[in-house]
Amino acid sequence: MEELRRLFDGLSLSQLSPGEVFLMQLPQDREAVLQTVREGKPIFLRHLQPVDASRTLSLDADDLDWLGDWLRLCRGKLAGMRVGVHVRKADGSPYPYSAADTRALLDAVLAEAGAEPAHKQPDRLVSIYATKDTLYAGIGTPEEMLSDWPGGAVRFQKEDGQISRAKFKLLEAEREFGLDYANFKHALDIGAAPGGWTSLLLERGLKVTAVDPAELHPSLRAYRTLTVLRKNASEVKFDPDSFDLLVCDMSWSPMQMCRLVQDLTPALQSGGTAIVTVKLMHRKPLQTIREVMSRFSEQFEILGARQLFHNREEMTLYMKKK
Repeated sequence: MEELRRLFDGLSLSQLSPGEVFLMQLPQDREAVLQTVREGKPIFLRHLQPVDASRTLSLDADDLDWLGDWLRLCRGKLAGMRVGVHVRKADGSPYPYSAADTRALLDAVLAEAGAEPAHKQPDRLVSIYATKDTLYAGIGTPEEMLSDWPGGAVRFQKEDGQISRAKFKLLEAEREFGLDYANFKHALDIGAAPGGWTSLLLERGLKVTAVDPAELHPSLRAYRTLTVLRKNASEVKFDPDSFDLLVCDMSWSPMQMCRLVQDLTPALQSGGTAIVTVKLMHRKPLQTIREVMSRFSEQFEILGARQLFHNREEMTLYMKKK
């Protein structure tokens, strides 16, 4: 909320789902709002649903009829396009229809309008959100909504033998920042244990040097491309330009993490990539972020800063070494 207030003058916010979903009312027009978001690149805003229409819930078939009639009126915006439908409900919403049932109705309307219902790579998104008393509906592109996942909630399937859910953070960072880890050759994983991030990089074919005083998961011993250093990060040194990727997901204070990464930055090649999580367990997260980014900007160009869906009380930085 604080981040949004800094972005927009005259902003009014009301909470629709505690700590998660808010209704923004703004004096600016839609294009001005989208331009501000593109330029401001919010860290905490994961999804932005336009409200093109709304209705007080009737809790019967009239709700579905209204959604169908509204979408038919929008056919001119959607004909000939691949269109995805997102349906979400706030906790405790009495909206009586499942997401699947609502989506099935709207997919049929889209087909009538000459659009192609699409679950992947849509050109447009129809987004529906039900609260305890209101239905909100809007249409936009995935870029305008900041994500092509409902509510920006990027979900990955847990694998058999997966070492930790931390792996999802690195997968989401790859998607969010347009990376392909397979394009790298040798990665340094600082604070690697139990090995969730290391395992993903090894699976993508990288050589990985993992640094942590704690033990990595035994399943990783099978990789000949893995070097493990059972030490604190402050105790290791590497030759310059040894790595083209540096990753760090440590449960340390932000400033301690920052110092450790900066001390090991000479081992990263010029133009090399760094993916780092910043813990935000203090009372002033925006101030913490500013301080960390200011320190890192001495050695890195900061290309992305986002609180990802799989982050908790933390955010993720995507950087390139100068």
